[in-house]
Amino acid sequence: MEKVHIPFNRVDFQGNELEYIQQAISNAHISGDGLFTHKCNSFLEKELGVNKSLLTTSCTHALEMSTILLDIQSGDEVIVPSFTFVSTVNAFVLHGARPVFIDIRPDTLNMDETQLEGLITENTKAIIPVHYAGVGCEMDTIMDIASKYDIPVVEDNAHGLFGNYKDKYLGTFGTFAVQSFHETKNFSCGEGGALLINDKNYIERAEIIREKGTDRSKFFRGAGDGYTWVDRGSSYLPSDLLAAFLYGQLEQKEKVQTKRKRIWEAYYDGLKTWADENNVGLPFIPDDCEQSYHMFYLLFESEKLRNRFLKYMNNNGITAIFHYLPLHISKMGKKFGKFDCHITESVAKRIVRLPFWTGLEENQDEVIDKITRCLYHARI
Repeated sequence: MEKVHIPFNRVDFQGNELEYIQQAISNAHISGDGLFTHKCNSFLEKELGVNKSLLTTSCTHALEMSTILLDIQSGDEVIVPSFTFVSTVNAFVLHGARPVFIDIRPDTLNMDETQLEGLITENTKAIIPVHYAGVGCEMDTIMDIASKYDIPVVEDNAHGLFGNYKDKYLGTFGTFAVQSFHETKNFSCGEGGALLINDKNYIERAEIIREKGTDRSKFFRGAGDGYTWVDRGSSYLPSDLLAAFLYGQLEQKEKVQTKRKRIWEAYYDGLKTWADENNVGLPFIPDDCEQSYHMFYLLFESEKLRNRFLKYMNNNGITAIFHYLPLHISKMGKKFGKFDCHITESVAKRIVRLPFWTGLEENQDEVIDKITRCLYHARI
């Protein structure tokens, strides 16, 4: 009998994506800032309550825009978790900044805010909290410290769209926030991102940076007889074809989030007894957080158990995977000094992410059954 293959992720169509792509083609505008780009930006601004949303070609590019807006230069420092995707750090390193790696909390796997103040120096130019798995960082403390030292906060909210902390959406606390619409995210267009701007003072310059350093956006709104080069910048506009696909996803926000909540809760309820009996950690969600239902992970007691579990799942046709390798001990990360991030190192060796996409429900019982059989009977 052929093994059932359940991938880690699969693109889930919400219904109108192809119709909107066809509409974009019919509009004869498939480059950037077309009808659907504006629809997506307006949707995010209205739903989140941010002052400005600018779709970008990726979350990485949204981060790069934030470094230009903050005038990050050689010798500057940014405080960032070691437990994050490399893009979080690369955007700042490209402009000469030195990452100062901070360890994570053992419960939420987010930036340990109790270590933050001790890492601030006169060179600190930004604090980058990453809302891991769409669970909010301790933003009250982080924002209080940032305000005390007058340091901008850039939220890496790649996982956290529509999650909230104390009834306020993630991505609405910092000077900026960045979103990802990569195909692994709750809402996707394959490759894409957005820069969310909470401080109105940065809006005009952000538009210029996004348009190759020109004031083209202002011109198209009817200001002036032409546009010219006025600042640094690059081409960060996604095609309106991608925006059309994305809008077909975003407009189904409630349906998507309801489905993902059911999937997350089915994992938790189906694995809770097994996890307790086998000393396996499940995700922790603080009472004052509403997560985005982006992922579900397990934390094993050791790297050996984790790796044997991954092999078992693969042999049974289910793709479960590990996550970030600590940046501070990577080949590149070591160039910036030594950092004490022992929780990060421990978690990275023990974590497993389970298959998770919006249409997983029809396969989820199979995943849960294989997991419980694994440790109950195989005793990995």
